[in-house]
Amino acid sequence: MRNMKKLSPLLLLLLLFVYSCNTNSEKGSIEIWKNEILETEQNFTQLAQEEGIPVAFLAYADEDAVLLRNNKLVIGKNTIREYYANQGSEDTSIKLMWKPEFVDVAESGELGYTYGYYTFSYIDSTGKKVESDGVFHTVWKKQPDGTWRFVWD
Repeated sequence: MRNMKKLSPLLLLLLLFVYSCNTNSEKGSIEIWKNEILETEQNFTQLAQEEGIPVAFLAYADEDAVLLRNNKLVIGKNTIREYYANQGSEDTSIKLMWKPEFVDVAESGELGYTYGYYTFSYIDSTGKKVESDGVFHTVWKKQPDGTWRFVWD
C-alpha cells in the first residue's frame, strides 16, 4: 500500500505530461490543416482567374458538393457541371475573386470552413464594368488523398 501512495502522484504526473503532449500535437495539426485550406483557397481563386469559374468550381468540388445559387440548391458535382453548362459561361469578361478572412478546422481534421469577401464582375452590353460584392462561406472536407474539396459554397 505504501508503494501505491508513492506511485499515484507519479502516475498522475505522467498522465498530465502525455495529455499535454497530445494537445500540443493537435494544435500543431490544426494549424497545418488551416494553412492547407488557405493554400487550397488561393489555388482555387487563381484557377478561377486563369481558367474560368466553371473549371475552378468543378476542380475543387467534392462529389457531393452543394452550391447555393439564386436561393436554390445545386446538389452534386454532376448537377454543378450542368448548372455551369447552362450559365453561358463562355463570356470571358465574367470574373470572380475572393479572399478568405477566416479559417477554422475541426479537431478531427476532417472538415474546415472559411469565410470572407468576394467580388463578382462582368462587362455589360454597353461595355460598362458591373461589380457586386458579397460575403462567401465555404465548407471544406479532407479527401482520402489528403487534398481538400468543398462540400458547401
